[in-house]
Amino acid sequence: MPQEFLPTFSIVIPVYNEEEIIAATVEHLHQILQPAYQYEIIVVNDGSTDTTSQVLASVAGIILIEHSCNRGYGAALKTGIRQAQYPLIVITDADGTYPNERIPDLLALAARADMVVGSRTGKNVTYSNLRKIPKWFLVRFAQWVTKTQIPDLNSGLRVFHRDVLVKFIPVLPNTFSFTTTITIAMLTNNYIVHYEPIDYFHRVGKSKIKPIQDTLRFVQLILRMGVYFAPLRIFLPVAGLFFAAFLITLFQDVFIRQDLTESTLILFVAAIQVSIFALLADMIDRRSSRF
Repeated sequence: MPQEFLPTFSIVIPVYNEEEIIAATVEHLHQILQPAYQYEIIVVNDGSTDTTSQVLASVAGIILIEHSCNRGYGAALKTGIRQAQYPLIVITDADGTYPNERIPDLLALAARADMVVGSRTGKNVTYSNLRKIPKWFLVRFAQWVTKTQIPDLNSGLRVFHRDVLVKFIPVLPNTFSFTTTITIAMLTNNYIVHYEPIDYFHRVGKSKIKPIQDTLRFVQLILRMGVYFAPLRIFLPVAGLFFAAFLITLFQDVFIRQDLTESTLILFVAAIQVSIFALLADMIDRRSSRF
């Protein structure tokens, strides 16, 4: 392929205590991409407390940004994205889990999609069974909110069009939920998202994921993003439950108690109020959409 048809892109790598692997990760990326592509590698050292800073100081061919303290995975990505100069953004991890040799394939697919996700559904996927259980429920809920099949909700190997991504920066969290949020945000705003199966390997070093704490954060996040981007999907079922309970108590009032009780009236008012709130939230979302 002639050079002028190759995409130009910025690779953003958030790093926190990755002294064992970050140099090898950067070297591997250069081996894959040189000399065919015009690119930059932005490494954001997110307040590492090991020797990552010293290791990065000796790594050539990167733009190094230092956070003075640990601000979070999403915060590191946002810092790198703001500094990126090219129209396509690639994000990947420093820990050796993602097959970065697939980046050229994802870049080629970005010509026909707003976001390309390296979906961890390939033939060789090593994934903790403990993380599979909450992930299964979270993915199903996210699919219900977005009305879309989601093969991988929070993969950390992705390609974005920068002009689309920066629109969502204000609502993206500073935590590991960054990738979950951008998935829901883009799907609920009708952007084209392509999922490309990739392999996934054991990480080098200790995982930063806290299964229970991060799962609770994911649940909170998905509820918040559902309310933000798809309020009808969240509130109308709640209104439906209140209305169903109202019909049950009304039936009992008419045929059993032969009296209209306060609980029946309260359930009816609750159903009406939640329905009106859902419609107002949807109207506000549509009128104030910035995406």
